[in-house]
Amino acid sequence: MPRISAATIGEHRAQTQERILRAVSRLTREQGIDTISMTDVASEAGITRTVLYNYFPDKAALLLAFTERVTHYFIDSYERELPERATPAERLRVFVRLQLAGLLAHPHPGPADLSAALGPDAYQRLADHVEPMQRILTGIIDSGVASGDFQAADVAATARIILAVIGAERVPLLSGAVTPEEAEEIVSGFVLRGLGCRVPA
Repeated sequence: MPRISAATIGEHRAQTQERILRAVSRLTREQGIDTISMTDVASEAGITRTVLYNYFPDKAALLLAFTERVTHYFIDSYERELPERATPAERLRVFVRLQLAGLLAHPHPGPADLSAALGPDAYQRLADHVEPMQRILTGIIDSGVASGDFQAADVAATARIILAVIGAERVPLLSGAVTPEEAEEIVSGFVLRGLGCRVPA
């Protein structure tokens, strides 16, 4: 176990937790969330498994913390990348682009496989952690409907469908069958046309 180099125990714990989450980030890019083990994470972070379990009692708790981190990063990136006075269509394109980038940066299995790996309770907690991203998408659709740019009879159902369309590009993206730019155009074009927008050919 590395020596305490921080000024306080609290700072040391924060630094160690940061190392752990950075290790998870690197490992998910290399082998996917579903296949990493607590042993893998401890080794990558340069700590013992005992130390890791002092921070996260199991893989589900570790992934919950990591998912929360990724969600905050997504929200920060979304707010940074939005053009000033962005239209609903522009906001939707930024949302799609960042979601696809997230699929590439942190590969993970589909919902059914992840639920089977973690169990339904842990999977539901993971789903709750990404709710802020779903709220952003619902807000985009709401604003588009209010402005007359979008047509959507059921905003919540429309948001779920859009997320499913984004998720459908996971395998083509990871296999290299499509580029991120191609995937963004496929998804954005399909979704915007479905919302009643005119999309240039």
